[in-house]
Amino acid sequence: MALGSLLLALSASVLQAGDVPPGLTTTRTDLSAADLARVKAVTAPATDFSKPESFELLPGGATTSKKRPNQDAFSHSSANITFEQEGTFKLGNGLFRKLWVSSPSSTQASDGLGPLFNARACQSCHLKDGRGHPPEGAADATSMFFRLARAAETEEEQRAVADRAVLNLPDPVYGGQLQDLAVPGLAGEGKMAISYTEIPVTLGDGTVVSLRRPAYSVTDLSDGPLHPGTTLSPRVTPAMIGLGLVEQIHPADIFANADPDDRDGDGISGKPNIVRDELSRELTLGRFGWKAQAPSIRQQSADAFAGDIGISTPEVPKSFGDCTEAQASCRAMPTGVQARLGDVEAPPPVMDLVTFYSQNLAVPARRDVGKPAVLAGKKIFYELGCASCHTPKFVTRRDAPDKAFSFQLIWPYSDFLLHDLGDGLADGQQVGDATGNEWRTPPLWGIGLTKRVSGHTFFLHDGRARNLTEAILWHGGEAQKARDRFAAVPAADRQALITFLESL
Repeated sequence: MALGSLLLALSASVLQAGDVPPGLTTTRTDLSAADLARVKAVTAPATDFSKPESFELLPGGATTSKKRPNQDAFSHSSANITFEQEGTFKLGNGLFRKLWVSSPSSTQASDGLGPLFNARACQSCHLKDGRGHPPEGAADATSMFFRLARAAETEEEQRAVADRAVLNLPDPVYGGQLQDLAVPGLAGEGKMAISYTEIPVTLGDGTVVSLRRPAYSVTDLSDGPLHPGTTLSPRVTPAMIGLGLVEQIHPADIFANADPDDRDGDGISGKPNIVRDELSRELTLGRFGWKAQAPSIRQQSADAFAGDIGISTPEVPKSFGDCTEAQASCRAMPTGVQARLGDVEAPPPVMDLVTFYSQNLAVPARRDVGKPAVLAGKKIFYELGCASCHTPKFVTRRDAPDKAFSFQLIWPYSDFLLHDLGDGLADGQQVGDATGNEWRTPPLWGIGLTKRVSGHTFFLHDGRARNLTEAILWHGGEAQKARDRFAAVPAADRQALITFLESL
């Protein structure tokens, strides 16, 4: 849809960053007064670090997987779903692993790939449902890609961003994402290029840690240079666990932690990303993605289908994927749309199954919660101020549409708000209310199993950090004080904190 048409369809009112949109409440309407008191008590910050808290072993509540924490630890279903739902989960897993093929194809249920794409299957990016990585050595860039965006230039574009008709503006030729792969007869758009500069950082006790600062560019561009204002935002794929629980955190509990004007003066000014639902066009709370740009798992999945694989859905009906009108050769390629299946390549039943699968990837049970080193590290986590953004606990909505997610005490260690993390981590790219310095606080549950599941320990939005220590030391902006405290404590305390994080 053209920008002008979108704008005519939207409300004339413009929310300011941090405002709560009409239709979303800042109070828990799903709870009785007695339940609300229970929730406030159980989600209060920890004060006793001599022993684990009640239910801390089960970060996903009753959905928590208690299976062996091996390489498949992120691929198990919610422990409390029904036998029938388990079958739905397995069907969704099959579609998540499905390899899409270019059109036309004899396997009509699988064609529609591209024409430009980054991967042929969801599983190709989310290998073992875990965390992606930057290209290392001979490894490819399948689980990391560039988002492309530029600042609004015309009055119409500026209004579109202000009205939240769009999150940002794509490159006029290459669109919103760089696709390095293409169907036969078409060239990929370009290749990701990364170079690193090692930066020594001296900690308070004299320990020297080397951080690697990345520089990004694109080579072998197929259709000429990028727009001069186009920014490159590298993104690795996040782990898939616990998404259904995050979706059922009441908006009021997320808004309660927001302080966009830092009225309490603690230096932490988290704010929500208010976005539009693609189907209803109503304003709602974004809570998924590195910049909290997606309001639901279904929308996040649809965006990935379109941008990563080039598959159209009812939510994002782009049968040419991210091909722009300037890419005539791409637009001339056949699509996988078949009249008997509807107007898109992945019709509602496909989206239903993939969404259910993504909602029900269970969080693994905690390990070693009662060990002295873990409890000591947890205390340091609080003392350094990490819990100011990495909020440990929530209780999900009692009125969740699936009772498996209803009224669960969960431990994601995230406030799901946007925070300025400083110039060192900035990508310079606006995404809705998120500025070029702001990122959503990523959940920490499961982070200690990254090596076991994904085979690496690359962290942050672009995988620049090679371990948890480096990830902490990259924090700036609102997290600068916590980062500096970490750098100043003795080595034993730093190790205790890492041991705690590895138990998550």
